[in-house]
Amino acid sequence: MTLHQNHSPTMMDKISSSLHGSLAKLELSDGNSLYAKLVVGADGGKSHVRELAGFKTTGWNYSQNAVICTVEHKTENQCAWQRFLPSGPIALLPMGDKFSNIVWTTSPKESSACREMNETDFVKALNHALNYGYGPHPQSNFLGDNGDSFSWFRRNLTFSANECFEVPPDVVKLASGRMVFPLSLRHANNYASKRIVLIGDAAHTVHPLAGQGVNLGFGDAFALSRIISEGIAVGTDIGEVLLLKRFEAKRKQENMVMMAILDGFQKAYSVDFGPLNVLRAAALHGAHYISPLKRNIISYASAG
Repeated sequence: MTLHQNHSPTMMDKISSSLHGSLAKLELSDGNSLYAKLVVGADGGKSHVRELAGFKTTGWNYSQNAVICTVEHKTENQCAWQRFLPSGPIALLPMGDKFSNIVWTTSPKESSACREMNETDFVKALNHALNYGYGPHPQSNFLGDNGDSFSWFRRNLTFSANECFEVPPDVVKLASGRMVFPLSLRHANNYASKRIVLIGDAAHTVHPLAGQGVNLGFGDAFALSRIISEGIAVGTDIGEVLLLKRFEAKRKQENMVMMAILDGFQKAYSVDFGPLNVLRAAALHGAHYISPLKRNIISYASAG
């Protein structure tokens, strides 16, 4: 946690109970202290709150880095795009107007090259990866009745979307610097203790695949605010561990399910093996073309 006093960063050095446990005490590096009924650790994957509070984590590192930046298009991008490449997925996430965020998962060596190359070459590499790089566009008759592997799959299905393959808008220039982060899966063994609770990446970090990390964080924030409101309505101390454990019980199971799904996807797409590639394609096309299944997946992912 960083506080700004006279434009100088002040770090939190210690969290402890005070006044007979009725408040949490945050001791700062400049000698000052803050007091609160509840400390919410929402300070990211390297959470200082989590570290000071003594929450342990379980997880592992992926042999991948994420290249993050903001880009500009000639026209407004109104759609989120993701393409699976040999070294990892690349995602284009709309921000409004003509801007999008890029999350490009790749090997440590390739991520370093992406960070070091000049802007012109990087923009060219982005468009290559998002559009024509690594193979031809999928054909709209991929599931057609022309003797291909999945012709049986299409029969008697009601399509949920236009089959025409579309490409994302071209990137014309960078709108921010490029940052590189190592990717990992981390999960706090506990989310809550007396007067302290973790949410978002402080409680769980996931692979950026499908952009579910932010949805999990939104789900945490919504659940915590609801439980706090319920506690206030009946006169409960919002820092009471029993109240906070209700939040943990609700969110921990839901988060673990999504984390397992994302980790499974990451492992499945890390293997380039013919039969597995066919099964992956069948599964994704099934999810796309079977309307009820597609709606359920979108609903579950959006709920975080």
